[in-house]
Amino acid sequence: MFKLIQNEWLKILKRPGTYVMTGLLVFMIMFVGGIVKYQLVKENPQEDKNWKQTMRVEVNQAKLELKNMGHAPKQVVEATQKNIALKEYQINHSIPPTQKYAVWDFVSSGSGMIQLAGLFTIIIAAGIVSSEFTWGTIKFLLIRPISRGKILVSKYITVIMFSIVMLVILFSLSSLLGVILFGTPETSVPYLNYLNGKVTEQNMALHLIILYGMKSIGMIMLATMAFMISAAFRNSSLAIGISIFLLFTGGELTGLLALKFNWAKYILFANTDLMQYFEGEPMVDGMTLSFSVIMLAVYFIIFQSIAFYVFKKRDVAA
Repeated sequence: MFKLIQNEWLKILKRPGTYVMTGLLVFMIMFVGGIVKYQLVKENPQEDKNWKQTMRVEVNQAKLELKNMGHAPKQVVEATQKNIALKEYQINHSIPPTQKYAVWDFVSSGSGMIQLAGLFTIIIAAGIVSSEFTWGTIKFLLIRPISRGKILVSKYITVIMFSIVMLVILFSLSSLLGVILFGTPETSVPYLNYLNGKVTEQNMALHLIILYGMKSIGMIMLATMAFMISAAFRNSSLAIGISIFLLFTGGELTGLLALKFNWAKYILFANTDLMQYFEGEPMVDGMTLSFSVIMLAVYFIIFQSIAFYVFKKRDVAA
């Protein structure tokens, strides 16, 4: 299995597109860092020494708004309650709002580029099987005394490893560039998490690692879908097209359906964002963390079952 994975990596590393994608990710991180640095120098935000007093005024205003909300949507009420709870916790524990933009702020902003890493992973996943048929190398691969199942497993593991490499590059370079451009925080400020009406503190670095991990779930599931289409239809263009379309629109379309229909909770994109159970509210009332994990497992099994069934049954000579 190790040699199969090693062979897949050699194929990926021989492609010029791999270095182009990696270079684009690095460029985007540096470009965003430069833009943020320019904006901070231009605006030069000043520290508010009376932040407690300012925050107390904001809390009182929010409480007044909460009393007058009446039949406001549940999401609006809960967002206001969260805002009040977080600010009161900051006041009571003397945790000032972030005044100086520092490395962790930039790393958090960099999590938005996980979609870009996901795009590159989808491209690799979409071509890792179909390209063998396109180039005619699938026959040479299958004449070896190795089962088709092992070959497909090695290819999927390679896809997952590639996605991890992209995430590591994103997180590591964002951290390094954040330290260089923005420095480290003057004081160790924890991340405040609000869940079930309670505010808890979490180490900022740990929070960001969890954030990147949670946000990568959607990327992995779409890469798995692209892998399935690649194995089943031998068409990388179809796999890339469908997966990229869903990458950028799946969540929004599911959100619109969730406003009207309860069955939207069974759609893949209603369950890929597990952060909704730790920070905020689920997309559809009644959804739970265990429900989303089960739904993700079901979709994963369906994608892999189709990929393995078709790949094992396919007549290579056809």
